[in-house]
Amino acid sequence: MGRVLEEARFAVAFTESMKEMAQAQWPHAKGKIYVQSQGIATTPNAAFNWNTFLQRSEINHSADNLHIFLLICGLRQVKDPLYLVDAFSEWHQEEPSVYLVIAGPEVDPVFTREVKAKVRRAAGVRLIGEMPQEDLHAVVKNCFAVVNSSVSEGMSAAILEAMNLEVPVLARNIPGNAAVVKHEVTGLLFSNPQEFVHLAKRLLSEPALEKEIVVNGREYVRTYHSWQAERDAYQQLIRKLEGSAED
Repeated sequence: MGRVLEEARFAVAFTESMKEMAQAQWPHAKGKIYVQSQGIATTPNAAFNWNTFLQRSEINHSADNLHIFLLICGLRQVKDPLYLVDAFSEWHQEEPSVYLVIAGPEVDPVFTREVKAKVRRAAGVRLIGEMPQEDLHAVVKNCFAVVNSSVSEGMSAAILEAMNLEVPVLARNIPGNAAVVKHEVTGLLFSNPQEFVHLAKRLLSEPALEKEIVVNGREYVRTYHSWQAERDAYQQLIRKLEGSAED
C-alpha cells in the first residue's frame, strides 16, 4: 500500500477519519489524499416480480405481515454472513412471518460451502445468488429492512442504497458503519445478535421510529452522498492531472 501511494498522484478517502489514519500510516502521502464520500444512485427494475422472487426463495408469501430482512454481501469471512443466522432462526420459530435473505456472489468457494451448509439447517434463513443490480435494488425496495453484519467495512454501498430507496437499515456497530449510520437517527446499530433481534422487533412494533429513520436516512444520502458531487470531484482530479501533463 505504501509503495502504491508513493507512485500515485492522488488517493481518495471516503471520510476524514480514513484520511487521518492513512496520513498517520504514510506521512509521505500527506499532500495527495483527498476526501470524497461514495456517491449513490439507485435504479430499481420497475418490472421486477416480487411474488415470483418470494416463490423462488421458498418463502411463504401468503404469510400475514411478511417481513423480509435483506443481508447483501459477497460470501467471504469479512462480511460475516453467518453472524445473525442462529439468533434469526430462533426468532423465526417464534415469529414465522420474519425471514432473513442473504444475497450476493460466491466470492470464497470454501467459505461458501460452509455458509450453504449452515443456511440449509436454519429455519427462516434463505440464500440467493448474485443478481443484476436493478433487480437487487427492486428487492431492497420491497424488503422490510437491510442488514449489515460485516466485521469490517470501508463504506457500505448497500447501506447507502437502502437509505436512498427509503428502507430502514440495521448495521453492526463497527467504525465503517457507524460513520454513516447514526443510531436511532439514520438507522440502528447493534453490537451482538441478541441486540439485533431486539432492535428488529422494535422496528416492527414502532412505525414512528421506522418512519423517522427512513426520512433521515434518505435526507442524509441526498445531502452527503450525491453521485454528481462524486463525479465532479474525480473530474477535478483528472483536470489537475491533465494540467500537470501539459506543463
